[in-house]
Amino acid sequence: MHTTMFSRIRIFILALLLGMLPISTVWAQGFPNKPLRLVVPYPPGGGADGNARLLAQPMAAWLGQPIVVENRPGASGILAANSVLQSPADGYTMLFDTFPYVVNAVLHKLPFDPIKDLLPVSQAINMPLILVVPAATPFKSVQELITYAKANPGKLNYGSYGAGGAAHLAAELLARDAGIEWVHVPYKGGAPAMADVLAGRLSAYFTNPITGLAHIQSGKIRALATTGDQRMKVLPDVPTIKEIGYKDFEVVEWNGFFVPAGTPADVINKLSESVRLATQQPEVQKRMAAQGVEPVGNTPKEFGIFLQGQIEKWSALVKSNNIRAD
Repeated sequence: MHTTMFSRIRIFILALLLGMLPISTVWAQGFPNKPLRLVVPYPPGGGADGNARLLAQPMAAWLGQPIVVENRPGASGILAANSVLQSPADGYTMLFDTFPYVVNAVLHKLPFDPIKDLLPVSQAINMPLILVVPAATPFKSVQELITYAKANPGKLNYGSYGAGGAAHLAAELLARDAGIEWVHVPYKGGAPAMADVLAGRLSAYFTNPITGLAHIQSGKIRALATTGDQRMKVLPDVPTIKEIGYKDFEVVEWNGFFVPAGTPADVINKLSESVRLATQQPEVQKRMAAQGVEPVGNTPKEFGIFLQGQIEKWSALVKSNNIRAD
């Protein structure tokens, strides 16, 4: 009798579990059935904001639901990440983070674990930075800037869009490799930093091309060098810092999508596919190429591998150079 009852209980549990599977599958297939939120850690007008808005429209078209872009600047992305982590892990809230993601854990005492608490969805773009100076400055080359900085330690300053960002670490790399001293001036985003370059209040700034290219082409600021492995197609006459003689100098900004840990894998994969398809749209590729941006749109696994390499590279620099949050 006990055996028969036990068998019936097993059958009941098995039937219950099997009955639940279609419910989960139907829910996943129905995603999304309401608007999504994309949280950007920087103010409107900067490079990350521009990339997020450029991709959100084709992603929304494929997903069949609007994507609302929400700007939450401050603390090198920590405020935005916290906002996302306080949301349900259901795929409806995404983080569009950038370079500081890989060094925040070294520079800051975080209220979360960026590796365990956030999951990669897809890397959206890659882009080198451009070292720019005000148009009125006497510097016509990186060599001239370095010569002046060596003769006048601490008299030049440089801007960044937050401690631990690509602009900050690019300037730290140049300081280390060229043996110069200059003063870091952090901002809450690329747009306000660029405003001070245009006004002549900053000596130099490693801008991303989305924020800086139009100002370079108009002659309002001067490009001295780029930070990629090769010259940018949109700036063929501007040398890379590698060319100038600093052979290990390479800094590439990136943007990517993240969701809270616990988000279902099939939902993550669907979001990742929407990013991939968005980066393949001819109009998106045309606009990115004109801005010096390389679309990526890879898988969660590929993005995770990329992030691990970035974390190892930049965490080592932060520690060896004793770089601290401002």
